[in-house]
Amino acid sequence: MSDIETTGESIDADVAICGAGPVGMALAALLARRGVAGNRIVLIDGKSLGQAISDPRSIALAWGSRLLLEEVGAWPLPATAIHQIHVSRRGHLGRSLMDRDEHDLDALGYVARYGDVVDALARVCERAGVQVLRPLRVSGIDEHADGVQLRLDDGRTLQAKVAVQAEGGVFGEQTDKTTTRDYGQTAVIARVAADAPIAHRAFERFTDEGPLALLPQDGADGHQYALVWCVRPERAQHLLDLGESEFLRELGEAFGERLGRFTRTSARVAFPLGLNADPRATARTVAIGNAAQTLHPVAGQGLNLGLRDAAVLARLLAREMAPAALERFRSEREGDRGMVIRATDTMARAFAGKGPQQALFGLGLAALDTLKPARTLLAELMMFGRR
Repeated sequence: MSDIETTGESIDADVAICGAGPVGMALAALLARRGVAGNRIVLIDGKSLGQAISDPRSIALAWGSRLLLEEVGAWPLPATAIHQIHVSRRGHLGRSLMDRDEHDLDALGYVARYGDVVDALARVCERAGVQVLRPLRVSGIDEHADGVQLRLDDGRTLQAKVAVQAEGGVFGEQTDKTTTRDYGQTAVIARVAADAPIAHRAFERFTDEGPLALLPQDGADGHQYALVWCVRPERAQHLLDLGESEFLRELGEAFGERLGRFTRTSARVAFPLGLNADPRATARTVAIGNAAQTLHPVAGQGLNLGLRDAAVLARLLAREMAPAALERFRSEREGDRGMVIRATDTMARAFAGKGPQQALFGLGLAALDTLKPARTLLAELMMFGRR
């Protein structure tokens, strides 16, 4: 790793990236690949690398995200391929099945551990000479005509031409966004095992309380799934308090018998769900990923949208570290961001609850399953975003 440029207690860089998760590190790796010197790129994060790598959360990677990771040298990594996605509505007719064979691809997407993605990207950044300051936090930022000054909590300052906010956190931790909506839902997260798994098939099942997703993720016995179960907050607390057998029984009642009987669960965690979006950029600062938009997990689009943010921003900043690049970024990302935000927001609100829209949703799923062009368009939007 090359030496970081310092003057006394001041660090000098071209780009300061606040947040060394997958989106922030992908941006750093893409900038280095496009010719920005590694020692002019600084990543700042409040967690140690060891903490980040040990994070067991499961994340969904679209095919387009796999291509991005491949481009920077962070692929292959440990991941389970998704060949099919089965979408259904509990208690209603209608379902849809998307299949990789319709798109002539190896997979529609992948399920990976957050820590494994971080580990792969950290190795890429290290090879490129990207500078990483962790565990360290930014205590303040001052913007001026030709750059920004970040005040670090160890007393140093960092001078950069552009500052990128890539650390967003979860819905309940964020404030001061231009668009905010509390869905009144909480996501219960766990890893579960079933005794009749279907290899490489993911499930998105809509219930009266919210979507229930099961993503295939190989365990020691190959029977494991990453569970994201969206329910009302009081129901979430009930599910967290249940013993293992009672929890698995209620999961089976909500999901049905397509995977047989659920046999094991990991420890469960929960977090609140809502929409936070703020596309604003100043002349020298910009937000990407969860820092710009935190979405409902329905359809698993949050990280993939953030990685597309990183790809576009890297291309523009590699040309010039100037306000014009950030204005072009805002303009270029408006369509894809807006479409994904509107789509996930609509699904989160319309398909949680009872009413006439539920019957229409079932009919829509049935129609989607018979109309290949519509199914193809939806799958391509999920894999690549709006192009």
